[in-house]
Parts: sequence; structure tokens; C-alpha cells
Amino acid sequence: ALLDQVLTAEQYEKNVATRPNSAERVEFAIRLPGRELGADDKRPVWLPIDAKFPVEDYSRLLDAQEKADNAAADDAARQLETAIKKAARDISQKYLAPPRTTDFGIMFLPSEGLYAEVIRRTALIQLLQRDYHIVVSGPSTFAAFLNSLQMGFRSLAIQKRSGEVWKVLGEVKTAFGKFGDTLDAVQKRLEQAASSVDDARRKSKTIQNKLRSVEFLPETSATVLTENNNDDGT
Repeated sequence: ALLDQVLTAEQYEKNVATRPNSAERVEFAIRLPGRELGADDKRPVWLPIDAKFPVEDYSRLLDAQEKADNAAADDAARQLETAIKKAARDISQKYLAPPRTTDFGIMFLPSEGLYAEVIRRTALIQLLQRDYHIVVSGPSTFAAFLNSLQMGFRSLAIQKRSGEVWKVLGEVKTAFGKFGDTLDAVQKRLEQAASSVDDARRKSKTIQNKLRSVEFLPETSATVLTENNNDDGT
């Protein structure tokens, strides 16, 4: 549920065979970017995650502590440590195979109480990390780890896409430059059109002025025209 809430479906898988030539499959594995071995061979690096439920040992420990039975509590604590060590050894031997996997795996303890009981045993935690390369995680710490991992995925995606972003920006810059040239050409045409309109307007006024001058003829001119018309019988 935590994996599904934080990561995308492409970022992890269920029941993954992380070791070559092995039938063992880890419950979950996070897909990390791997080395590109070839044009058609881009294998991911798997981060194995296996949930462990030493519920019986933990329940016996709680029961002994409630009864103030120190001997039973010590025995239950030893049994719990033994179960945790065995679980860590199994994860390490079955699922870790660098460079196909990370050099460490995660043991997920689904109970906050169980996780707190294990994590307070410093010597046990150091042994798990040193001898088996196993990191113990509870629900809250695992959620925080996944969120940090998701941020790393996003940063990596941005880095991979940065070249594409610069390419797009370059294309936009070129297109915008061409658009500016087009605007300049349009502006020149508009200025030419405005100049032609002004010239046409001036010519129109000149013609109108000439037409007004012939609307009314002088009387002398009108008389001459009338006499000429009578002489020729028209």
C-alpha cells in the first residue's frame, strides 16, 4: 500500500527474480535507473524489499514484559533477535546480487512496535548492516524513505529532460524571431497602405475642389455659350 501511494506503477514490481539463474523472487523491488549496457539492453537496478513478520516471538516478548517475567522476556528477546538475523540472511542470500541489485536490501517490519523493539538494539542493527547489508524499516520510516526516493526520481527525470527543454526553448526562440520579422513586414505593409490611403485622400480632395469650381459658371461665360448655340441653329 505504501509503495502504491508514493511510487508509480512503473517504479516498482512484485515478485521479482533479482538474482540470475535463481527461482527465488523477492516480494517487491524498486526499479532504479541502471547502466545502459547497449542500445537494446538497458537493465534496471533492483532494490529488494521483503516484509518479515516475527509476530510470535514479539508477542511472547510483550507477554513476558507484561508479566514482569525477566527470564521469559530475555528468552523471547533472544528468539526475536535470532528470527531477525535469519530473515536478514535470507534476504541477503536470496535477493542481493550487485550490480543487478543495490548492495543493500530493505527488511520491512509492518508494526511500529516491532520496528521500535528491533531498532533500539543497536548491536543487532549494526550486525545486520555490516554482515548482511540489510536496512530495517518500519511503516513511518519506509514512507519517508519512499518520499525521498521519489524526489530523487523527479530530479533525475528533470536532468534527463533538460536537453529536450533547451531544444524546445531554442525552437521557440527561433520561431519567435521569425514571428518578429513577420510583424516588421506587416508593419511596413501597413505603413505603405496608410501612405497610399493618405495620397488617395489628397488626390480625392483635389478632384473635389476642381469639381466645385465648375458647379457654377460665370454669367459672361454662360451668355457666350448661349449665343454660340443660337448662331449655329442648335
